[in-house]
Amino acid sequence: MNKKAIAKEEILNAYRFRHATKEFDPNKTIPADDFQFILETGRLSPSSFGMEPWRFIVVQNEKLRDKIKNTSWGAAGKLPEASHFVMILARTHLDTRFDSAYLKEQFSDFPEDRLSQYLGMIEQFQKHDFKLLDQERFLNDWAIRQTYIPLANMMTAAAEIGIDSCPIEGFNVERMNELLAEEGLLEDGHFTISVMVAFGYRKKEPQPKTRRPYDDVVKWIE
Repeated sequence: MNKKAIAKEEILNAYRFRHATKEFDPNKTIPADDFQFILETGRLSPSSFGMEPWRFIVVQNEKLRDKIKNTSWGAAGKLPEASHFVMILARTHLDTRFDSAYLKEQFSDFPEDRLSQYLGMIEQFQKHDFKLLDQERFLNDWAIRQTYIPLANMMTAAAEIGIDSCPIEGFNVERMNELLAEEGLLEDGHFTISVMVAFGYRKKEPQPKTRRPYDDVVKWIE
């Protein structure tokens, strides 16, 4: 097999290996360099317009983990057993609106005329194409959807080096945001909880993976 074929098979094997791990081995810890690699794949992930509307909070503090476990029914079985636990936050409309200070800083390396043009294109997209400015919730939800790109990339990267993961949506958004606000992690409404993900090593082997048939999932128009 040539290098390309080997790389393709290795990637597919990572997808076959990955599963939503429900029980982690509390006696196994992810090496620091391996977890840094996982976070870097998240940081390098693509985002619409290059906004990067996210923040990754790595929660290793036992007291905060306990608070999260008591606030999230979905995390109850993963904490404190998971080696590493990440809360993915999304930037709110305060940062993602076309005229926000954050976007002006994000694209500050643009020449002034190009910056004005680019922000104008984002304004058109938000106002008219996706109508994200009709309600604050729309823009916030759009940013939350963006965070699932680094989430997927981090889980896949982890699987490629033999590390397990489990994405977690099992929580009440308002209660979790209240907890995070109390901990000073939402920066006065500039962030909101999006999704959480636990990383570690499986305690037992999962059931065989099942997926819908290829022809039902993929449709070609020629």
